[in-house]
Amino acid sequence: MSPLRVMILIRCIPGYDDPSSEVNGQRIEPPLPEASRSCGFEVREEKDLAGPVTADGAGGGQLQLRKGIKKLAKDGVILKKPDNAVSRFRVHEMHAAKRLGRHTGTGKRRGTAEARMPTTVLWMRRQRVLRRLLRKYRESGKIDKHMYHVLYLKSKGNVFKNKRVLMEYIHKAKADKTRAKLLAEQAEAHRIRTKAARERRADRVASKKEALLGEAK
Repeated sequence: MSPLRVMILIRCIPGYDDPSSEVNGQRIEPPLPEASRSCGFEVREEKDLAGPVTADGAGGGQLQLRKGIKKLAKDGVILKKPDNAVSRFRVHEMHAAKRLGRHTGTGKRRGTAEARMPTTVLWMRRQRVLRRLLRKYRESGKIDKHMYHVLYLKSKGNVFKNKRVLMEYIHKAKADKTRAKLLAEQAEAHRIRTKAARERRADRVASKKEALLGEAK
């Protein structure tokens, strides 16, 4: 059985008596001088607390001592030494700085621009943003299905480089459509007024002719 390696935090507890810390009927005294018991704590490292197996091979004393060690650990007298590991603090600090744009200059780059950010990924992201906006405008009634289809094809044809340009195009297209509709209504009203005036003039001319013919008779 491999030796047990822990960090012992030995407390100076007056009158502490653990019956489980006896091996073969003999009391195991802590290897601390009486003078050091007046202090608060003493920390030391023990590599082999269990000791060798007994000559008869039973290992009873070793098992009994291990039970005592478990009891001390449960009571908080013995603390397990923490595993030594490489700290991740510097890595987390570097990642936080990179999120702010630090340490990303030309000297830190280890790949082409296409490898670091493929143009295909940029294209897919832009198309998804534009199509999501078109669906939102169509569902809210800001554009009809005909304008949606036209703008969808224009987005696929790389006409809009971002969402702002698409929104400006939609606003301008809607304004142009409203202006054209207003001009068409004004032209139609002008045609109606002109036709009515023409008809009134024709009636006046016809009435004058009839009056002249009646006088001649």
